[in-house]
Amino acid sequence: MGKIVLRLDRMMVERKISLNELADRVGISNVNLSKIKNNKVTAIRFSTLAAICDVLDCTPGDILDYSKQQ
Repeated sequence: MGKIVLRLDRMMVERKISLNELADRVGISNVNLSKIKNNKVTAIRFSTLAAICDVLDCTPGDILDYSKQQ
C-alpha cells in the first residue's frame, strides 16, 4: 500500500518563508507545523491544509505527494 508524503519543506523553501512565520500566519503552533513539515503526522485537517495553501499561494497538490510502497 502506498502513502501520502507531505512536501511542505520544499514549498517553504520556494516561498522563502520560515517555520515560525508560516505557523503564525496559519494559526497553529510551531510544534504542530514542524510535525507536518517533517511528515510526522498521520492526518491533517482540511482547514489547516487550506490555510497553509492560502499563505503559500499554492494548491494541495503542490504539498501532497503519493509514494507507492514496494
